[in-house]
Amino acid sequence: MDAQRIADLSSAGVAVEVVAETGSTNADLLARAATLSAPLLLIAEHQTAGRGRAGRSWLSAPGHSLTFSLAWRFEGGLPALTGLPLAVGTALAETLGRLGQPVQLKWPNDLLKDGDKLAGILVETQAAAAGTWAIVGIGLNLAMPDELEARIGRPVAAVPWLARMDRDALMAALLDGLAQALQAFAATGFAAFSARWNLLHAYQGQPVTIVDRGEVLHEGLAAGVDDGGRLLLDTEAGRIAIVAGDVSLRVKT
Repeated sequence: MDAQRIADLSSAGVAVEVVAETGSTNADLLARAATLSAPLLLIAEHQTAGRGRAGRSWLSAPGHSLTFSLAWRFEGGLPALTGLPLAVGTALAETLGRLGQPVQLKWPNDLLKDGDKLAGILVETQAAAAGTWAIVGIGLNLAMPDELEARIGRPVAAVPWLARMDRDALMAALLDGLAQALQAFAATGFAAFSARWNLLHAYQGQPVTIVDRGEVLHEGLAAGVDDGGRLLLDTEAGRIAIVAGDVSLRVKT
């Protein structure tokens, strides 16, 4: 991938760097946050130690996925970033939809295609002198070799049509969608995204369970998210709101 070409194809005005290989683009940008003065997109052709939510590994193969992180500074502290991973998911899903690949969202931070995981989002933060740096890490499967799927150990999705697309143009389109979303989020928070997220909700009205380290905490019908990014769950005792934390949503079988 060509960093200058991606920057030229994008209208976001964000600096772009591409490295052949690194452990984690998120870790790299977190380590550099204190020296950053403007947004920066870091793309790795291959990540050897990619991370997902709750410390899970994100496995990828060179040439078969997009792995990148975007550093973006927000005014204020962590409370102002509530719902940011969901806003990022909305932006990614809408961009892929415009590119002819409709996808859905799974609370709190996954993109699904045909019910299988297509992309994951990991947002980490670093305090700054004035505000907070958010490091938005994304792993997007384009193709899925059989060997890698076996290592992951569960069905995963891929988008072969996008895999054949010009990689720099695809990355520029994703960057533009993300930059627009982050600008809107800075102005309004997640409230501007909740209705858009709900339109893409994979499990709207379906029975689901909320699980924490293997223990079922709640069961009910998924009713979308509120303006704070909390999952609304209609239970036998009434509607409750679930904060992400380290809990996971699973379809009830």
